[in-house]
Amino acid sequence: MAFSEPIDFTSLRVKMVNDQIIARGIKDRQVIAAMEKVPRHLFISESLWHYAYDDCPLPIGEGQTISQPYMVAIMTQSLELKGGERVLEIGTGSGYQAAVLAEVARELFTIERIPVLAERARKVLLELGYTNISFRTGDGSRGWPEEAPFDGIIVTAGAPEVPRSLKFQLREGGRLVIPTGPRYTQTLYKLTRRGDHFVEEDITGCVFVPLVGDFGWEEG
Repeated sequence: MAFSEPIDFTSLRVKMVNDQIIARGIKDRQVIAAMEKVPRHLFISESLWHYAYDDCPLPIGEGQTISQPYMVAIMTQSLELKGGERVLEIGTGSGYQAAVLAEVARELFTIERIPVLAERARKVLLELGYTNISFRTGDGSRGWPEEAPFDGIIVTAGAPEVPRSLKFQLREGGRLVIPTGPRYTQTLYKLTRRGDHFVEEDITGCVFVPLVGDFGWEEG
């Protein structure tokens, strides 16, 4: 799509953060700084750039979406990252959430089951200069056991229940942020590991694409 005049993405990002992120109660300064920095428009088709900083998810192909900016912010804030953590992301998707996490965490491991999305996200993230991200294509519901334990795990797809495979890849005190519930509407939860027990906190209602895999939904 050709535009008659260039889009001021920096101003749109600042407005997004002020109106959608800070105004809704996000207080973590690292998360706010990451949201102000990461160019969301580069993770979607150029034909959608005019909508890149709107308060909504957007399609990225293959039946998947880039999450609403506020959802990215609240999920990242819920991990309570300080900057030195190793984090696992299930569902790379567009790569936008991965970029925000990579701004805050020391090291990010991200898994995407759809090869074309995985490669596209990897290309954008590498072009943006992220060197602290490791990529894998496959069933994210299984996690990444050989790199466990993680300080935080974030799941960007809705699961019928919290996969046991992910819970026990958390280190002591680590946090898992995941939407669970019926296929078309979920609740976002934060689980904190305390030994073999997990303290569960209800964050907000949400709607995500399904987590497909051995410990999620069946395809279709």
